[in-house]
Amino acid sequence: MAPRTTRPAGTRPVGTTTRGTTNPNRLRRMDRWIAAVHGGALRRSAGPPLAVDLGYGAAPWTAVELLTRLRTADPRAEVVGIEIEPARVAAARPYERAGLTFLHGGFEVPVAGEAALIRAANVLRQYDEGEVAAVWTRLCARLAPGGLLVEGTCDEIGRRHVWVALDRSGPRTVTFATRLGSLERPSDLAERLPKALIHRNVPGEPVHAFLRDFDRAWAAAAPYASLGARQRWIRAVRDLATDWPLTDGRSRWRQGEVTVRWEALAPR
Repeated sequence: MAPRTTRPAGTRPVGTTTRGTTNPNRLRRMDRWIAAVHGGALRRSAGPPLAVDLGYGAAPWTAVELLTRLRTADPRAEVVGIEIEPARVAAARPYERAGLTFLHGGFEVPVAGEAALIRAANVLRQYDEGEVAAVWTRLCARLAPGGLLVEGTCDEIGRRHVWVALDRSGPRTVTFATRLGSLERPSDLAERLPKALIHRNVPGEPVHAFLRDFDRAWAAAAPYASLGARQRWIRAVRDLATDWPLTDGRSRWRQGEVTVRWEALAPR
């Protein structure tokens, strides 16, 4: 089990309390992407890889589920759920078991050693855009070599997600993920852009151009709708890859995902 905390006695956690909204399976798309794309890095860890569920909310479901899903990639994985609200930590403690611990803390990530993974889902939406870079820097400094920070936003029941993946050098990719049966057009995902991008969905910004081109590719792929939403998505993403630097392939596209390099969408 991870230690209770490494934050010095008498100091306050870094950050502010979130709304705490959470639901079972809300982060399943993000979890499955992490296990599939980052699972190899977890397995290469010399010891049990440590994952942090930062700001898990009013109930511990997302941390419990993260442990289950990461252990499909590496049975040694351990998860620490961190919350800035002490009452939420106390409520989660009965769910602790081997490999799963809950701590009081914030962006300082008060765990011993370095994390192979930090997931911060729906945490930064209440912050100002100008605060994001400093939070990213602080969290990335807590990563082990080869570690990953996944920071993003989803809707209440996990149908639509957008997240940024970062390593110790900074942001690397942006992933859009959705339940295809609920999608009218790719730009519907704009409402779930993470804080670093959501205010940049305006003409002249790269993320706006990306979503515009994605909508056009989706419209052009309309004849494939007769084969199902998945085939239409795959065709649209194939066309999108002509002009945008995508980093994944058909196996991820089939899941209703597409990942693009950060530098292609970074704010101007």
